[in-house]
Amino acid sequence: MTKRLILWAAALVLFISGVLPVLSMFHSSLLLGGHFSFSNYLHIFSSEREWILLKNSLTLAFLVSLITLFLGVPLGLLLGKTDIPFKRQLSLILCIPILIPPYIMAVSVDNCLGQEGILRLFLPGWVLRSLSDHYLGLGGSVFVLSTVYLPIPMLLTICLLKNVNPSLEEAARLCAKWPLVLKEITLPIIRPGLTLSALLVFVLCLGEFSVPSYLRYQVFSVESFTQFSAVYDFGSATAQSMPLAVIALLLLVAESRYSRKNLFLSTPLVSGTKRLEIALGKSRPYLFILVSCLAFLIVIVPLLSLFYSSLDLFIYEEAIKVAGDALLRSFFYAFLGASLLAVLGFLSAYTIKNRQIWCWRLVDMTSLFLFAIPGTVLGIGLIATWNNSWTQFVYSSLLIIVLGYLARYHVLSSRIILSQLYLISPSMEEAAQLAGAGWLSRMLFILAPLSKRAIMAAWLCVFLFCLRDTDISLIVYPPGCETLPVRIFTLMANGSPGLISGLCMLMVVSVLVPASILWHLRWRR
Repeated sequence: MTKRLILWAAALVLFISGVLPVLSMFHSSLLLGGHFSFSNYLHIFSSEREWILLKNSLTLAFLVSLITLFLGVPLGLLLGKTDIPFKRQLSLILCIPILIPPYIMAVSVDNCLGQEGILRLFLPGWVLRSLSDHYLGLGGSVFVLSTVYLPIPMLLTICLLKNVNPSLEEAARLCAKWPLVLKEITLPIIRPGLTLSALLVFVLCLGEFSVPSYLRYQVFSVESFTQFSAVYDFGSATAQSMPLAVIALLLLVAESRYSRKNLFLSTPLVSGTKRLEIALGKSRPYLFILVSCLAFLIVIVPLLSLFYSSLDLFIYEEAIKVAGDALLRSFFYAFLGASLLAVLGFLSAYTIKNRQIWCWRLVDMTSLFLFAIPGTVLGIGLIATWNNSWTQFVYSSLLIIVLGYLARYHVLSSRIILSQLYLISPSMEEAAQLAGAGWLSRMLFILAPLSKRAIMAAWLCVFLFCLRDTDISLIVYPPGCETLPVRIFTLMANGSPGLISGLCMLMVVSVLVPASILWHLRWRR
């Protein structure tokens, strides 16, 4: 009885924090002046501007998902399957953009192309002006978001390669070379996971608003945010958010039907199994230089430009004075959200693995859906749910931000811990049960200690994403609860370029310290 009660409570937290806001938002979009009406939706479908916005959103998402897939898969193969040197360091460098708020990369690239940017030391003025002209709009948005989301297919490829049975590749190697083996054996096996990575990039780009907003590219998410924050037209903002949520839902359903045996959740190979590694031979130094140049151009150069433009101690002193309180709040909120998500993720992972309650599959798909929908959609839904006289204690406090974290990043903690639970033999828990240990004792003293590395990794991963969160926090934060990403984003309109660069560097350093710890733990395993 205790087991089912706790597992149902964990599932209920997910539905209250995520599903209820989405349903509440949909209900609010059907009301006009307190009466049932489709006016908000009729306006969307009858307005030419809305169709243009939808076209822009889909174009941006398609181009970014295509570029990241065609770059991320080869990078994942090189860094996860070959003997290329310094693969650990290269992987970490390429993952930096996804660990910081996306608009910081947009600011960094903008600094590179500016008249005072670091590229002026190497490129003539007319080249910089031409690049700057093409940076605003679709071109710049595609470049920045491709850089930000490139780690998703890259890391998924690296992880999925570890689940490929080496005996299949060994048999193919008897009569074929590695390129043909990869094409005919390895890549088809991990194709469902690669499809999932492209899908995740697509839906995440659909909901991204900070980069298109900064680069003045009109998409659905920017229009929805503008309607809500500037005009405060709740009905229109809600109605304009729903198409993005519906698209995300339809894509997830299609992906689920396509890959019923999703290899992303497949059981990893037994620890100690020898995996085949591709020897690059004479091409090894050339491929290393190629990957290094890519990492240098898309990550190192923009961040160096950001550092170069903030190279003044007085700037950092002012940045601490302006945003020191917001930085402390960001760490506290991220710590609280990560701690709660580590517990919920552990319980949800146990539910999904052992199918302990009838809605275990719904819990898994719901968590993925809440991660895929735009943060603006979830934020508007949270306000629609909790902005009532009897729930003001949630709406006017940090609780509403934490609820957003629980809904948005639940899938990260549950999937990381789930992969570890699959490695634990069921006999461990069964032996404890035969010895008379209750379910709670088995969870606390058997499964939790055996999963401590995964729980710690999940905590750090979720901590990083809560720390960098902009979409949800920007919409729902109450007065006095501003986080550092929100403070930077709101100051960009009026703050000096040097101060903005200093604040962005403060954010980057705040993220890279825990990220380095997480990466160290990951590679030690």
